[in-house]
Amino acid sequence: MSTDRARQTTGSPRGGRLLRVAIAGALLSVTLACTPLVTNHGYTPNEDDLTGILVGVDTRETVADVIGTPSAGGVLNDGGFYYISHTRETRGARAPQITSREVVAISFDAAGVVSNIERYGLEDGNVVALSRRVTDDNIAGVGFIRQLLGNIGNINPSTFN
Repeated sequence: MSTDRARQTTGSPRGGRLLRVAIAGALLSVTLACTPLVTNHGYTPNEDDLTGILVGVDTRETVADVIGTPSAGGVLNDGGFYYISHTRETRGARAPQITSREVVAISFDAAGVVSNIERYGLEDGNVVALSRRVTDDNIAGVGFIRQLLGNIGNINPSTFN
């Protein structure tokens, strides 16, 4: 009789097990949702690779041989080499955040010889406000047929000479 009374107060043994599995599944889901998804993009050479480049001695070709071709170059062909990488973390439904960014800039003089090597991090960056200029089309509220027929009376015969 005591086992029947225990079953009545706690429910069936199978129901208690299902409840524990459901709670464990919910806790596991919450834990996994908080785990960040980390992605790495780009390439920047490490300090050991950069020590192999000598300022005033190495050229564009030797830099490309030692640490590889950059993913970005200067605006002109005579510009520098820029190696760029960043790490981005995404947590659950939140917007992704850039957690680290590195830029290695190698400058060259007019003869193509290395003049400077600089490394920049995320803390060195500046926010750049981009402006977007859009040309107004001046046809708001004008239908397709009106656009086609709109120039019928605007023909000037003197333009055909």
